[in-house]
Amino acid sequence: MEKFTTITGIAAPLPMINVDTDMIIPKQYLKTIKRTGLGTGLFAELRYDEDGKPHPHFVLHKPPYTEAKILITGENFGCGSSREHAPWALLDFGFRCVIAPSFADIFYNNCFKNGILPIKLPQEEIDKLLDDASRGANATITVDLENQEIRGPDGGVIHFDIDPFLKRCLMEGLDDIGLTLEKAEHIENFETSSRARRPWA
Repeated sequence: MEKFTTITGIAAPLPMINVDTDMIIPKQYLKTIKRTGLGTGLFAELRYDEDGKPHPHFVLHKPPYTEAKILITGENFGCGSSREHAPWALLDFGFRCVIAPSFADIFYNNCFKNGILPIKLPQEEIDKLLDDASRGANATITVDLENQEIRGPDGGVIHFDIDPFLKRCLMEGLDDIGLTLEKAEHIENFETSSRARRPWA
């Protein structure tokens, strides 16, 4: 998993509440177990009409938001089913950070396991960031995980809280497999000892 330390990029505003995982990545895109190629289906029902033509008014079709790395959105983001394809689609599009007042628990935890930083902030701070994000090419925001800060285009700083364990996992690029491999030496020693004690097993 790619490490997350500090990113600076365009922030895309999506001021919607209760955006569920089916809205993030509709069910017809769930036929694959690959993590790549899902970015085209991200918010598909908002981005395209019934003929597959792009809705030009949708934020992710407007430059510079086509290159956005940060998403600013509303409360209860990622609710609905627990599909892991939702963070995969966000990551494949290019998002490394989602900022919202609240998240569905499963989606929130899935983000950390896929290299995305979800940040919870009070609505008044979200409103400030939405205003920053509305500036188009001037909507560059820096997210500094080590110092737990968001720095806006005008120099304003917002502090955010994060669980220390989840912070370490992101900064070191550790998913569940990576965490297990940290104990590889202990696992190997146990298996060697177990084979010696129970050669019949």
